[in-house]
Amino acid sequence: MPRSLWICLFLLLTVAGWAQTEPSRDEQLTSQLRQAFRQVDGMSKVTLEVRGGVVVLRGSVPSLEAKLRAGELAERADGVLTVDNGISIETGVENRLTPAWTKLRQRAELLLTELPLVVIAAVVVGFFWLIARAVTGWDGLYARLSHNLFFQDLIRQVVYFAVLLVGVLVALEILDATALVGAVLGTAGVAGIALGFAFRDLAENSLASVLLSLRQPFAPNDHVTIDEHEGRVVRLNSRATILLTLDGNHLRIPNATVFKASILNYTRNPERRFGFVVGVSPDADLLEVQQLILQCMEEAPGVMSEPGPSVLVDVLGDWTVNLKVLGWVDQREADFLKVRGEAIRLVKETLDQHEIAMPEQTFNIRTEQTPAKPKPRTVRIETEGLEPERHLEARIAEERQQEGDLLENDAPLE
Repeated sequence: MPRSLWICLFLLLTVAGWAQTEPSRDEQLTSQLRQAFRQVDGMSKVTLEVRGGVVVLRGSVPSLEAKLRAGELAERADGVLTVDNGISIETGVENRLTPAWTKLRQRAELLLTELPLVVIAAVVVGFFWLIARAVTGWDGLYARLSHNLFFQDLIRQVVYFAVLLVGVLVALEILDATALVGAVLGTAGVAGIALGFAFRDLAENSLASVLLSLRQPFAPNDHVTIDEHEGRVVRLNSRATILLTLDGNHLRIPNATVFKASILNYTRNPERRFGFVVGVSPDADLLEVQQLILQCMEEAPGVMSEPGPSVLVDVLGDWTVNLKVLGWVDQREADFLKVRGEAIRLVKETLDQHEIAMPEQTFNIRTEQTPAKPKPRTVRIETEGLEPERHLEARIAEERQQEGDLLENDAPLE
């Protein structure tokens, strides 16, 4: 019996000690959290109590952010099992405006305190801006760096923004705000990528302008054909190539299109070949007709003697034989279209003068009997003047000697 009594007494003392220890732990945690909440703005109306490791939060805060912050602060304490966040959010106008007004007043006071530094930083930025303007005004310096006006303007802009950026960095250093540089550069990078996608065509045109300025595929007043657009080059700017068409109209072609297009330059080689077709009767003496036309072309004004003109049999048709007449024009001395038109007129008059028919398409119906087999005529074979023209080959060889080429004569062909 006494042993049982001692056991019961021991259990009662243990339970009593545990009951006294648990409230003291909750009270200690409550005191610790209350002291922490007093250090946080906007938590003055928050009440809390710890019950068996559970933090019970009540009261009101001015914003949802403050409510979440109170819950996070309570969860970080050691010994907290969970948090019962019953804090309400104040919706009164006065309660909302007071914190905002307080923050605005604090920032205004901070600005007034740092106003001298802000003024000094603004003066520094203005000073560097004046330096940038002065440096970009040195025309002689940029003319020495490049003879291309487009590149001169590009270098001016790079120097201007570089000097201005140095001034901004110095101003941020004075304001002790250099940490903003990384954020600003990161934002600028993201914005640059977004603007690059949004203004892709504009960026493509600008890049094409730089490459065209480097390559110089044509010069002012060159007669060119770009994607079936023919005219003379007026100028090349940062966005487009301006052509003056043969009709006298201004044509703007985006530089991105010009860079990717096939460009035919008629001015780069002043010697240009023209051609036209003449149809004669199948009964005519073709060699005699060729000699007449060739003599006429040699005497035609504007037609070059070296390389000389040529007359070739092109098509043997049912009612006509087509002769292809070819000639060369030096575009530095004569107009291409005028020489070609004058040559056609002279050939026509020569054929009319020698009564050489230029038949139209006709159909003859014969009802007579089949005549006897005609006597074979002797065909005169002309072997002179059939050599291939070497003029273009000489021109190509000359062009290849002037600049390097990726093509090799000894390389295996595909």
